[in-house]
Amino acid sequence: MPRVSDHDARQGQITDAVQRLVVRHGLTAVTVARTAAEAGMSVGLVQHYFTAKDEMLLATFTRVNGRFTARVDELVNRGEAEGLTIAEMLRQALAEFMPLDEARRAEFLVRLAFADQAAHSARLAAVQRETLMGIRSRVARAIGNGTVCGEVAQGVDAADRALRIVAFAEGLALHAHIDPDGTPEPVIVAALDDQLGRVFTGTCRHGQLG
Repeated sequence: MPRVSDHDARQGQITDAVQRLVVRHGLTAVTVARTAAEAGMSVGLVQHYFTAKDEMLLATFTRVNGRFTARVDELVNRGEAEGLTIAEMLRQALAEFMPLDEARRAEFLVRLAFADQAAHSARLAAVQRETLMGIRSRVARAIGNGTVCGEVAQGVDAADRALRIVAFAEGLALHAHIDPDGTPEPVIVAALDDQLGRVFTGTCRHGQLG
């Protein structure tokens, strides 16, 4: 058990170093040697955990996406305990997409960098597609739950609305990245509320996101 823990910790140390390099210099600046220096370990040790640069990049991308999912799960659990509506929980979850603080800005830059790289890597593209489909599926489930409890009108196409909501959120995140002064947090929250308000038109006291 300690060996597994140490292995995971070392991999996390390396992928965190990759993320910092991507945020500061871009994906093209990432090499095994630079990653080792950033992580404070030898090149040999990095290569012990990742035999190829592509594996290291894939692990970093997967880790960033996993952190986002974990935060959303935590928000949902807390929202359910506090009795928030499905729309409120969904808005909080979508706000995790937005580069509104240092941690989320770093994750956004990583996603942006890997989106370009995924166009030339089938493995990265598969992770990107799986992550996107997972997010859209969660939003669709939220809309479906809203239909059951009354927050969403009967007959709404959950998959279609989920696609629109996620696409809107991703575009909003890009605007916040390009023009942060013109896209402050209150504007982002209001835009998300407006978009969700087009779907969640009713009321429900006991909503669940998924």
